[in-house]
Amino acid sequence: MENASLKKYLAELIGSFALVFCGTGSIIVDQQSGGALGLVGISFAFGIIVIAVIYIFGNISGAHINPAVTIALMVAKVTSKIDALFYILAQISGTFLASLLLKLMFPDNLTLGATLPSGEMLPSFLMEFILTFLLMLTIFGATAHKEFSSVAGLIIGLFVTGIILFAGPVSGGSFNPARSLAPAVVSGNLNSIWIYLIAPTLGALTATFVWKVFTFEKQKIVQ
Repeated sequence: MENASLKKYLAELIGSFALVFCGTGSIIVDQQSGGALGLVGISFAFGIIVIAVIYIFGNISGAHINPAVTIALMVAKVTSKIDALFYILAQISGTFLASLLLKLMFPDNLTLGATLPSGEMLPSFLMEFILTFLLMLTIFGATAHKEFSSVAGLIIGLFVTGIILFAGPVSGGSFNPARSLAPAVVSGNLNSIWIYLIAPTLGALTATFVWKVFTFEKQKIVQ
């Protein structure tokens, strides 16, 4: 395996670790402190770490840190199949390392920041599907234009902050299968995990097909 490839996979592992350690860690800290952070604080914790990871690792791996994003970019032929496989393995490994460390630090916490529906499963499924769809479109839009390259991380991170603020009270605001899988498995909260594996992946794939329609139409106009 080439050194450049190893660097990409390590970047995805570290970035995914950071996302879950800081993001779900903020949920745990909020619970342990009696709500000191609140939904706003938790949302910004996720958003800020996304911004940081994009600026640290964007030039190395693209900073996917999300299997749904990786699968969508593979379908869009931006990422190769072999890279997609190792990216997803790295992302899952990073999130599990983070959740296991948080379990060691906070052994009495019952959920470890797992995403859980607040009510019926359908609203959570639709929330995760639609907002991941919009997140993926934001990623395509922010990275497709060179004039946005310097602020792409900020745009994506702020969008993540906003959709967690919106979806948090309903679905927990995941939009990322790896982010949800690790704390669910480590804490044993697996009843609704299928929502957070399927809905974000379908949302990201749908966004890929929609983006292809937009760019295809643009190409026809230019021609």
